[in-house]
Amino acid sequence: MNLGLLVTVILVLAIAGWIIGRQRAVASVKGDIRKLHSLPGYYGHIVFLATAVPSLLVVVLWILVQPALIESRVANLIKPSDIPEGSSQSLVMADVRRIANGLDAVVAAGLPEDQLASMRADFSDVRGRLAGVGVAIGSNVSNSVFIAAKEYRSAIKSSAMMMTVAALAIALAGLAWSLTRIRPEFRARNATERFTMSLLIASSLIAVLTTVGIVASLLFESIHFFSIYPASKFFFSTVWNPKFGGGSDLGILPLIWGTLYVSFIALLVAVPVGLMSAIYLSEYASKSVRAVVKPLIEVLAGIPTIVYGLFALITVGPLIRDWIAMPTGLGNSSSSVMTAGIVMGIMVIPFVSSLSDDIINAVPQSLRDGSLGLGATPSETVRQVVLPAALPGIVGAVLLAASRAIGETMIVVMGAGAAARLSLNPFEAMTTVTVKIVSQLTGDTEFASPETLVAFALGLTLFVLTLVLNIVALVIVRKYREQYE
Repeated sequence: MNLGLLVTVILVLAIAGWIIGRQRAVASVKGDIRKLHSLPGYYGHIVFLATAVPSLLVVVLWILVQPALIESRVANLIKPSDIPEGSSQSLVMADVRRIANGLDAVVAAGLPEDQLASMRADFSDVRGRLAGVGVAIGSNVSNSVFIAAKEYRSAIKSSAMMMTVAALAIALAGLAWSLTRIRPEFRARNATERFTMSLLIASSLIAVLTTVGIVASLLFESIHFFSIYPASKFFFSTVWNPKFGGGSDLGILPLIWGTLYVSFIALLVAVPVGLMSAIYLSEYASKSVRAVVKPLIEVLAGIPTIVYGLFALITVGPLIRDWIAMPTGLGNSSSSVMTAGIVMGIMVIPFVSSLSDDIINAVPQSLRDGSLGLGATPSETVRQVVLPAALPGIVGAVLLAASRAIGETMIVVMGAGAAARLSLNPFEAMTTVTVKIVSQLTGDTEFASPETLVAFALGLTLFVLTLVLNIVALVIVRKYREQYE
């Protein structure tokens, strides 16, 4: 049974359990639901949850753990002589998985299972058979690798069968157990709420553990990088010149400069436009205008970044080059910090506008009424009462937008180029940390080399930078909230 069918069967069982549980509760009091502790729906809810949740959790855990266990067992069948010079066991295991998938196709094409079981790589043209079903193998398959592939295929099938049996058994057990608990005095609502709360706690733990896992992976690989490349050169060198043949200069300063420069220009565009839009929408616009304009501004946040990148590449870049950079002699390339900064600024306008609008609207109306009552004009009230009161929240919105700009990649790739340099000229091509992370991990390079591992050190640096900005924003927003609660 494939995974989709298994999940469907479990859900059907759970839905059937919901119906049976509800009917059983009503039948237990002969239709007089006033004698039930909870509404009949809660008896159905608890049966549904007890049937579906444990079995689906088993399926998820099985899928997560299964690959590691099977590959660990199969990897023991691979001899050191099966690993070509310059390769690794992980690459050989990739071939094992590809051969195993190819054997499924060979069996589907008509090869009996018993013939496959007796088949040997040294007496058969395995590579040719796999090529016949569209699976390409780079070199001839050794017999031990072929045996490992057959073992891998067999283990996958056995594991899938065991998972199906275990999940269905748990679902049926949960269904039977929950149905036996249905009585008029059973506190179904309390049990449902406790079950739901457990699910919410588990979801929170998953989110926290995911964050911990991401940080731990960055930290572990960064420590590995700094063990083979000096941290002092990485943080203080002004040259970024990776050479995958060795002798690289991997200084982060040009990348940090490019990141901050592009983000600064983006904020120069986004903050005035976004803040003035927020003031107009919250203080001057009528309800009908606000109902139209605010959603239209927020549409900008939903546009994919690749579309912004194309806009920078084919529209904004040539326009800035032909109208500003070339006439003033400051540059002749359509890729520049100015191009990426302007387009990125347009992208983050909704972050500043929408957040600031909500914050300005949260300022108590009594402050405005007091100011207007003392004779101040609406504009004076905005400048001297509303904005000072909303300032901490607005600063938090700007810092959150800055974090978004620092992490952007696609617009920088298509709008600012890929040159790592320290320059004040905004019409020259530069690059950012995120772009270099992508370029260092793209391509067929050795993972253990400094030129690849540097991506994790760059990622950790960027993470710390955005984390500091977010902490500052959260502190300011919290201070703002405390002022009016």
